[in-house]
Amino acid sequence: MSKRNSAAAKTAARERLRIEREREAKRAKTKRQIVVALSVVGVLAAAGGIGYAVVQANKPSYWEEAKDAKVVAPANTSGTNGTTVMLGKSTAKKVLKMYEDPRCPICAQFEQTVGSTVEKDLDAGKFKIQYIGASFLDGDRLSDGTIGSRGEGSKNALSAMGAALNVSTDAFMEYKTALYSAKWHPDESEDKFKSDSYLIEVADTVPALKGNAKFQNAVKSGTYDAWALAVSKTFDTNKDDVNGTPSLVMDGKKLTAPNSQNAPMSVADYTTAITAALKG
Repeated sequence: MSKRNSAAAKTAARERLRIEREREAKRAKTKRQIVVALSVVGVLAAAGGIGYAVVQANKPSYWEEAKDAKVVAPANTSGTNGTTVMLGKSTAKKVLKMYEDPRCPICAQFEQTVGSTVEKDLDAGKFKIQYIGASFLDGDRLSDGTIGSRGEGSKNALSAMGAALNVSTDAFMEYKTALYSAKWHPDESEDKFKSDSYLIEVADTVPALKGNAKFQNAVKSGTYDAWALAVSKTFDTNKDDVNGTPSLVMDGKKLTAPNSQNAPMSVADYTTAITAALKG
């Protein structure tokens, strides 16, 4: 081999090596660009996700939106937005105001112990009952005045009770009794009443509501949701100085157990209190 051929071969080899190095450099640059692009996309996606989460967190809840919805009042109601629920014989002269929260465990205890006696007095025409439902156990109004978020069962149950009231006052009373019964009333920490299917299951124990398509559709579609909020507001703005449930008021005076500021929780204490109130 001549020296010329040897020199040409070396030159060619160096050129091939240069070209290969340039290719490697281009590949490395392209790879870096892709990594940077993906990182930017990731950051933007994360930022977008955070932004979406913030927007979602600040969106008004369903029940907050329902406050501005048009109130559909059930049948058998009166007053502004149908928030006056009066039960019993129209000839009865006295009115017993009954304040209850559907999720209230003490209300359930009262209904299970004294409820049937109250209903007998109602049927006997001793008084009418003005039912005033509350939803503070959902966290709508806490003791420090702030807004909570501990559930929605009280509001949802009030709405279902409105659907029952739309059927008849008897259906309302029977449904209320069933909701507070030992079998169906949940522990305060369990928000079972937020479930429409659970409320309908309880309603199936009431003859007038069992398989009642109109009632069930009203529960599922939330026909009386805005009404339930309006009723609950009457509790929040009551003039009887009531801030807990159960509470019984007649002629502006609370019915209480002896040596107590709480509602009578036994038949004997209730009978003593209602007898005195009816005479007053």
